[in-house]
Amino acid sequence: MSKNLLLIFTRNPELGKVKTRLAKTIGDEAALNIYKFLLAHTKQVTQNLSCDKAVYYSVKIRENDIWDATTYQKHQQEGSDLGMRMYNAFQQAFSSGYEKIVIIGSDLPDITSKHINEAFEKLNSNDVVIGPAEDGGYYLLGMKKLHATVFQHKNWGTSTVRKDTLNDLQNETVHLLETLNDVDVFDDIKNIPIFNQFLN
Repeated sequence: MSKNLLLIFTRNPELGKVKTRLAKTIGDEAALNIYKFLLAHTKQVTQNLSCDKAVYYSVKIRENDIWDATTYQKHQQEGSDLGMRMYNAFQQAFSSGYEKIVIIGSDLPDITSKHINEAFEKLNSNDVVIGPAEDGGYYLLGMKKLHATVFQHKNWGTSTVRKDTLNDLQNETVHLLETLNDVDVFDDIKNIPIFNQFLN
C-alpha cells in the first residue's frame, strides 16, 4: 500500500442525473455523453499514477465499469451534502493509515497527472493543497491531516466556497495549484472544440 491516496468523486452516469445545469441548455443525452467523456478522461489521467486510488460513487458501486477494481478501490459516498461526503471519505482514508490524501472531481477536461503529482509533492512542505476552479470553488483538495472545518458551513456549488475554505485555513500553510475550469454549465464548454462532437 502506498502512503498516498487519490480520492475520485464521481456520479453514476445515468440519463437525467448528471450535469443537470448543463443539460438545461444541451439536453440530457448530450450532457450524459459529455460526462462519460469526462469520466474516461479522469480515468486516463489517474490510472498510471503511483499513488493508491479510490473511486467514490454517488449512488451505488458498479462492478463492471470503466474503473478496474484491480487499480481502483470502490466506495459509496456517504453524507447529507458534499461537505459531509468528502469529510467521511477523508476520515475513512486517514483511519486506514494513509498520510497524504488528495481528492478530485470527475468533470475536469484540463486536469493532467502533473496537477495531481504536484499536489502530493507540495504536501511535503504545506499543510493543505487546493486546486482553484474558475467558478470560485476548487477542483482538488489535498491534506496531511483532517481539517474538519473545511467541510462544514459551506454553500456547496457556489462562488464563495474557495474563499470560505481559505478563511478556515488561515493558520495553515496552503499551496494553490494552477486554476482550472470544471464543467457545470454550457458556458464552460462552448469554446472548447473537443466538446463540439456532443452538440450536434
